[in-house]
Amino acid sequence: MSTQKPYDEEKVQLDRTLTTMKEHLETLETMPKYVGNNYTEQVLEGIREKNRTDLRRAIREPYFGRLDFQEDGDKEAVPLYIGKIGVANPVNEQPMIIDWRAPVASLFYSFIGGNETAYYESTDGRIEGNVHLKRYIVVRNGELQRVVDDFEKGNERIADDFLLYRLGENKDNRLKDIVSTIQVEQNEIIRAPRNTPILIQGVAGSGKTTVALHRLAYLIYQYQESLRAKKMIIFAPNRLFLDYISDVLPELGVGDIQQTTFQDWAMSILEDEVRLKDARESFAKWFESDSMVEEGKTKRWKGSLSFMHVLAQYIKSYEKNCVPTQDFEAWERKKLDQTIINRWFTVEYKHYPLAKRRERILHRIKAWMDGELKHIGDPKVKKDRKKKATQQLNAYLKYWPNHSALSFYRELFSKLKKKQDISEDILRAIPSDVVQATAASLKKKEMEQEDLAPLVFIHQRLYGVDPNHRYQHIVIDEAQDYSPFQLALLKNLTEQQSLTILGDLSQSIYAYQGIKDWDECKGIFDKSKLQYFELTKSYRSTWEIIRFANEVISQAHLSIQLADPVFRSGEKIKLVQVSEENRILSIVKAVQLLQEKRMNTIALLGRTEAECEALFMALKAKGIPVSLVQAEQENYAGGISIMPVYMSKGLEFDAVLLLDVNDQAYRKTVQDAKLLYVGCTRALHELWLFHGKTPSPLLEGIDEELVMKV
Repeated sequence: MSTQKPYDEEKVQLDRTLTTMKEHLETLETMPKYVGNNYTEQVLEGIREKNRTDLRRAIREPYFGRLDFQEDGDKEAVPLYIGKIGVANPVNEQPMIIDWRAPVASLFYSFIGGNETAYYESTDGRIEGNVHLKRYIVVRNGELQRVVDDFEKGNERIADDFLLYRLGENKDNRLKDIVSTIQVEQNEIIRAPRNTPILIQGVAGSGKTTVALHRLAYLIYQYQESLRAKKMIIFAPNRLFLDYISDVLPELGVGDIQQTTFQDWAMSILEDEVRLKDARESFAKWFESDSMVEEGKTKRWKGSLSFMHVLAQYIKSYEKNCVPTQDFEAWERKKLDQTIINRWFTVEYKHYPLAKRRERILHRIKAWMDGELKHIGDPKVKKDRKKKATQQLNAYLKYWPNHSALSFYRELFSKLKKKQDISEDILRAIPSDVVQATAASLKKKEMEQEDLAPLVFIHQRLYGVDPNHRYQHIVIDEAQDYSPFQLALLKNLTEQQSLTILGDLSQSIYAYQGIKDWDECKGIFDKSKLQYFELTKSYRSTWEIIRFANEVISQAHLSIQLADPVFRSGEKIKLVQVSEENRILSIVKAVQLLQEKRMNTIALLGRTEAECEALFMALKAKGIPVSLVQAEQENYAGGISIMPVYMSKGLEFDAVLLLDVNDQAYRKTVQDAKLLYVGCTRALHELWLFHGKTPSPLLEGIDEELVMKV
């Protein structure tokens, strides 16, 4: 079949579809909106408003694919048009466009050609049949732009033309959905059962973030009777990344899903109780010196499951001994026996969290006092005894302090440091350097990042879990930077361990706090339910960039599979040797050249924040319209950006310029190999590396066919 015939055929179909949709939308928009109190009419108006919204969105890009499927027993194949939003024909209510999340639409992603029977799982069981045609269709603003046949029965051909076409497009300042290009292995993850903890090891550019976001959209569609978007949450590495991914879910028609960072989430639970040390200081120390190596051991221990178990053990010990051992004497010869108070605590209020138990017992003691005071007739005596009882109660409660998470944490480490009033088991369990470092930090009243999970853990044991912090599904992105403690804490907040956890061990650049091996966290989840996936195909970068990055990360000797690039060939990697005198001029020329090539997003990645700030000032002085991206920044505007390489993780750019790739900045260590790998894999189309007289030893032995020295 010629390429013109499919295009003409689809042009007629698109015009027919758009005409029907526009007429239906016009009818809906001319109907007066119901604003009364009749419940039935309110529901109907809600349906009409949803149809209006869906049609407005769908008219711009009604569908992206066509699948001609002949179900067993049918006489002929039926063309199914698949889009981001399902649309019914207003005349007969039959599907005009199939929602990409519908069961039959899974065929579009799972079918890869051949003569074998195709099938999909529906509510009625397995539906089998034959695929006659699989076609990609590009529509922009209602205009047909491209038609690509991926499979046509009889021709038996599979083509990657459409995927390569989409991958070759330039970037803007937002992550895009991948509905039209979901691959077989991605589709399996997206459509996995709801109550399944999923762990994804995905190489750079494998689409793991977009897969997780599409999984959320799928779950809401598939389980719309029981799942609510407001009870789902995404944990992202930073606020900048949240801004970067902010368009994906709305484009998929999904709103109201909570999106946050672990730090912001934890601080909201702890409220104003904790003052957190500026994370930038830790990052700077880690990436700019060797001083964090020993400190990193302390940080890692506080993120371990061992520490979580020690805290649980200490809290259990506290529970056994927190109730004062003496009777409460309100005034002379009027006592409340300690055994009664203890019974309230251990039996009647057993199912309440610790602080809530104390609160209820305090109310009950006060009620007992009020009841005893009622029997006193003399007002003067009654007043004196009430005053005495209040004083006695305050004295009694000094033996039973009203702990916050922070005061409880301080008391624990105070006892540990003094080696007083604490069991030998706990003393032996916590390393002395952890005790000394944490006690010093607490004295300054500043908490480290790794203290947040323990503090939230303690808070929830004292006060219980707020219902608003119970989730139907949790997505954890860049999970290699989470501690096992953090992952276990979040797991306990889900219904039936419903999580999607994704990361890449090749990008675990925060070795002082993250996961070194996924086996560290596999034990957190029910092994019978946990599903582990590896995404090894990289779709982001050109073949040359991925091959180059693979050679860099190979020097870290990690026990994970290297990225397998989609064969999209591009420019060789540019290695630019510069002197101090011509460094800025060389960078300016490279940026201008890339702008001439219509690169929309260009990232200049430095090793440290100080270097980035100096470069920013120098380029501004040269008239280059550049923006400086700093820690805790919440918005990414695209264009030309300067940032430390560690802040670029999760982002992608048309072109990347890695600066000062010298022997001192990037040594032959596992840490530096990972960091350089992160920088290299941010580039979609072009990668430039600038170095001084002595380049990084990580560049030694790189295949010369991949590089061009400038």
